Amino acid sequence: MNNIKLIILLTSYLILSGVKLSWASNLSLENWQWHGFAAQGLIAVDGSDFVSNNSNNKLSTQLTELGLNTSTPITSNLRFAAQAVYLDGGNRYAKGARVDYLLLDWNFLNSSPWQGHLYLGRFKNVHWLYSSTRDIPFARPSIILPQSVYFDGFRDIAVGGDGSALKLSYSDDNLGDIDFNFSYGTSPISKEQSQLILSQLAQGKIKQDFDAQASLYWHPTLSQWRFGLSLLNSDFSYNRVQQDFFATGKFAFQFYTLNGLYEGEQWEFSSELYQERFVTTGFYHPNFLKESIGQGLYVQMRYQFNNDLRLLARYEKFYADMHDKKGKKLQQNSGGLIPNYFAFQNDLVIGVSYDFSSHLKLRLEQHWMDGAARLTPVVLPDPQVNDQQYWQISALQLMYWF
Repeated sequence: MNNIKLIILLTSYLILSGVKLSWASNLSLENWQWHGFAAQGLIAVDGSDFVSNNSNNKLSTQLTELGLNTSTPITSNLRFAAQAVYLDGGNRYAKGARVDYLLLDWNFLNSSPWQGHLYLGRFKNVHWLYSSTRDIPFARPSIILPQSVYFDGFRDIAVGGDGSALKLSYSDDNLGDIDFNFSYGTSPISKEQSQLILSQLAQGKIKQDFDAQASLYWHPTLSQWRFGLSLLNSDFSYNRVQQDFFATGKFAFQFYTLNGLYEGEQWEFSSELYQERFVTTGFYHPNFLKESIGQGLYVQMRYQFNNDLRLLARYEKFYADMHDKKGKKLQQNSGGLIPNYFAFQNDLVIGVSYDFSSHLKLRLEQHWMDGAARLTPVVLPDPQVNDQQYWQISALQLMYWF
């Protein structure tokens, strides 16, 4: 982590010292751009602790998202950008304020047909289909994204990282548009986050050792389709304290996706196919070792009924272990303490959104869930609260932006 910070500081210094800055004019208030959003909703969950530890169908206001972002040019090819948000989503992620990104954007290559950007600081994840818009309520396609890919428990880790990111773009009349992205960094993990992911019993400290990601996107010329693939490799370590239920351990995580997006005049289709590898060493006890290969996909459709009304339908399947899709081994190996339905999670969603104006939107959606593999905590599940295989989510959210 210290090496990453040193690289960022040194590179930033070289960039800033290598150009002529007109600080008085470029950093004046009139050159700053400010945007923000406020989203408040109601959510009811019947049969799980997705939002609260009370698994009955109690209506909750824990669907709050507030954000403010800003950017300003420093020179003709250097820009500063940042965003801070406040979130309240119950058990989905830690409640409170955080910085989603805070970066320098250096446009180091600007010559047709190539464009190149280097991002330094807390950069934003752009590798998955909706990763660059998941932090903005009105920009993502639904209130709750597919949890197998955009798992809310990992939200703060997955939104971005502290380090550097590279984006290279190529545009050609024959080949179309090609984007290559690479990033390397780490994300801090608070105690609240670690207990959401691991368990309330975890008293030690979990940290992300590194996160390396790459993605490639292709938009063919004159096509309404866009195709992409992404690769992720990340390690985590857990250091126990003296009075701790768990042992010191390591977690290795790899995640691979293939995706496609069609954007027509009225119809939009999107899908992501993915596989993940998760290796646990230690943690449960010093000699523990387990490797699992998870798989899944979702298929999503949106239809623009008119200028203001849009309909959504999505189906999602996820298996935590492709060799134990029905969870029989999981239940047997836990001595029956963890039910089989913690090995998978499927979701059928219908939704509708309505634009009252260019700055005010209302969304409603209904989820029918089968399984509990993406409920927090995921490392040590809680079958006492999550005692139902089939459960539902009803959500409504009003969002405003400026």
